[in-house]
Amino acid sequence: MLDYQQKLAVIASFPELERKDVSLGRVNFQYPGSVADKKNVVYHLHPNGNGYVYAKGIEGYETDDKGFVNIRDFSGEELRRILKKAIHALSPEGAYEKATAGGNDHEIWINQQGQKLEIVYDHELWNVYAGELLDGTFRTYKEAKEYLIEEGFRPE
Repeated sequence: MLDYQQKLAVIASFPELERKDVSLGRVNFQYPGSVADKKNVVYHLHPNGNGYVYAKGIEGYETDDKGFVNIRDFSGEELRRILKKAIHALSPEGAYEKATAGGNDHEIWINQQGQKLEIVYDHELWNVYAGELLDGTFRTYKEAKEYLIEEGFRPE
């Protein structure tokens, strides 16, 4: 088990993460490049060695209801491994892999009137097309999906 200073050193070795000091001597580390609403990768790392890493949807980790894994008893290698996976999952590439897990980088959506729109992943963005016309551009698949649902569309 690593102590607080050792955990800080491992986490600080990831240049993608920014340190944010919070109350009671605790520290968060955020990933500004996150395409998700979630920016905290490391949450409330405490001087007693307790802390959490956001790992929602990452295979092999049991998370709490907020998507965090307690890292109190993690070794240096375990901590590095989960941090790499967490950063990747929140990156544009990781979000793309998750959204296109079935091998698709586009989807057709249809409404009750039979109109069709297509979501296409292109250069780290999700575009919605009505035929050849661009209807909207979104940073994440989730945003594009929410837009289509609000507009009365569902996957074909």
